[in-house]
Amino acid sequence: MRDKTPIPPLWSRMPPSVRRLLTWCGITALVPPLWAMTLSKGESLLPVGAAHAAFTAATAVPLAWARQRPTMVLAIHLAEIVTVTALGQPAAWIWPLFPASDVLVGLLTATRSRRAGLTAAGATLIVQQTSRQMDVLHLGLRPSAPGFLALSVLLGLGVLVAWMAGMVIRQRREYDLALRAHAEDRAVTDERLRIARELHDMVAHNIGVIAIQAGAGARVIDNRPEQARETLTTIEATSRQTLKGLRHLLGVLRETEHGHPGAPPAPTPPAGLSDVDRLVETAAAAGLRVDLRRRGRPRPLPDAVDRSAFRIVQESVTNVLRHADTGHCQVVLDYRSEELRIEVIDDGLGATTPAGAPIARIARIAREGSGHGITGMRERVALLNGDFSAGPRPDGGFRVTARLPLTTAEAPAEAGRTEAP
Repeated sequence: MRDKTPIPPLWSRMPPSVRRLLTWCGITALVPPLWAMTLSKGESLLPVGAAHAAFTAATAVPLAWARQRPTMVLAIHLAEIVTVTALGQPAAWIWPLFPASDVLVGLLTATRSRRAGLTAAGATLIVQQTSRQMDVLHLGLRPSAPGFLALSVLLGLGVLVAWMAGMVIRQRREYDLALRAHAEDRAVTDERLRIARELHDMVAHNIGVIAIQAGAGARVIDNRPEQARETLTTIEATSRQTLKGLRHLLGVLRETEHGHPGAPPAPTPPAGLSDVDRLVETAAAAGLRVDLRRRGRPRPLPDAVDRSAFRIVQESVTNVLRHADTGHCQVVLDYRSEELRIEVIDDGLGATTPAGAPIARIARIAREGSGHGITGMRERVALLNGDFSAGPRPDGGFRVTARLPLTTAEAPAEAGRTEAP
């Protein structure tokens, strides 16, 4: 099957050393603009020299750890804003710290807990508004002036937008994780249903044959010991076949990586239409004559169709053995250009029942007696986008029909390539 694994982003595909180098190149390129922004009309926040350079570096360098430690970097930036405000310097000289703080709020909200995001947003809003109001008061202006009020609103909106952007990213990530978990749970459930169908198809058929053979052997053991011996031989062969299938199914469930110590041997090919003749022989040994007819040109089919078709025939023959009270049934495999049609017909439950009883009795078997057999067949056909029907015939007996398209079977075939027989 074609590999559809998504390609990681370019940044994730880079070696860690390259990512660190690019990060520090970006931080280094940010230092000169910050140096220039903290100068105004020949004056500076600090004396131009080592102190000024240290402040500029302290503003830019923490951003290198913003992704790994956004809380620490945000705390450093807010502390710088508080320090500048406490020194009575104009807030305009450190304005890059305001949008940087907003970005850190969004990053914190997206990657940390909801409480951490709200705390970061609240602290940033308080520090920014306090710094701006103190700056206005230091200049001897009225904070309630329309222009300053509008600037305060813009600062608040910046923090709010950053927090909302972080929440959107966070919720999207949580939704994706929930979808992935749901898909994994669904895959586990589907696998359990598949295994249940396999166990039912394999065990119900073989155990049904064994039960019928055991009953027949018990009736003839005194009068015809040779026939009883043949019956016991058939029971032994069927039991071994059942154990082999169960062992293989458990091996598939326990299968580990190829070559791992203790890994089971390579599984045997799953049962398909090539095993129908063996199924006919097993049914004949149990006293049911199966008239197998093939129409069209038999040819290799997609794996999913091949396996499902055999299981449908097997389950239908098993139901005839267990419920139909007849010694004959007919199986038709009709190979067409774009589909496979299956029909299993029996005339049971009619010869020894009162008038009107066959339909009611067959309907009861279809509803109850077959357990999960008909449901399993219907699910198999539905997975292949086919059609399925099972019900009593007007003139007595029971009919199972299935239509399996061949053109839509490739994807299910890939999905079930490790399916057990």
